[in-house]
Amino acid sequence: MLADAAWSHDLGGPHERPREATYLARVYADMANRRFDVIHDHAGFDGLLLALHSGVAPVVVHTIHGELVEPMTTLYKEVDARARLCAISLSQAASAPALKLAGIVHNAVELPTAPPSATHERYLIEVARITPDKGQHLAIQVAQQSGRKLILAGKVERTEEGLRYFEEQVEPFLSPTIEYYPNVAGAQKTRLISRAAAGIFPLLWSEPFGLAMVECMVAGTPILALRSGSTPELIEEGVTGFLAEDVDDLVEAANRIDEIDRVRCAEVARERFSPRHMAERYLSVYRRGSVEVEAFASPNGPEAAALSPRRATVTP
Repeated sequence: MLADAAWSHDLGGPHERPREATYLARVYADMANRRFDVIHDHAGFDGLLLALHSGVAPVVVHTIHGELVEPMTTLYKEVDARARLCAISLSQAASAPALKLAGIVHNAVELPTAPPSATHERYLIEVARITPDKGQHLAIQVAQQSGRKLILAGKVERTEEGLRYFEEQVEPFLSPTIEYYPNVAGAQKTRLISRAAAGIFPLLWSEPFGLAMVECMVAGTPILALRSGSTPELIEEGVTGFLAEDVDDLVEAANRIDEIDRVRCAEVARERFSPRHMAERYLSVYRRGSVEVEAFASPNGPEAAALSPRRATVTP
């Protein structure tokens, strides 16, 4: 075993980085006497450097999962001629225009086996870490103003800021109509998402890719989101959700959510974010060294807003 089971307790804490480094050292020690055609790394910059210097594969592909901000952009610029770097969204790529990328490949999610239900309950759900940049306090405002129940599902970020945010801006509002689920997974998570009227994501940062949003959409649950980061390219307006500029817009969108055809929402999302589709695009990177920008991500289309520095006009 390359990673000890007990290490999972260190995720999100101060010991996460050394645990990850230990795991990577074990991985590459195990690979040392073998040869591969491609190494595809998802383990951050440490993993990328090990892949480049290990000599076990002629091709190194690296997916960038976090924000492309300094000092990471400078680090990636040092190696972009030797590794095939892939962004996970147009908005992420646009934040570092000088970086040489092999392509943009959206993340995939496991597709539900059950068909989407055309019916739902009235509550909204936000599945996310409890932290200021996820905007749970705004989700509470939207739920209150639209007269809907809200479910907040996710662990409180274990930082001073995260704990204070929960204690001051989330916990005081918990009630029978504002519920908090700290540990949601598996069948319970699937049920809560699929029965919700909408997923709500009032993000206050430029999130490179909203995986929880996609999990909602493939279940047929449309999204209410602020126009920020990757949301304009992930959400098809009026088909898989609504984009908003502020809380008032989100309230208005919540009142229109039944205009969305949930079956169509799921069909569109399952086509765009299937594991097969993602794999085909990565295979192009492996074989040809690049992958074309997809039609729905064209800078000439409605997704062009994803490339704009304009952010939603909401303050924390």
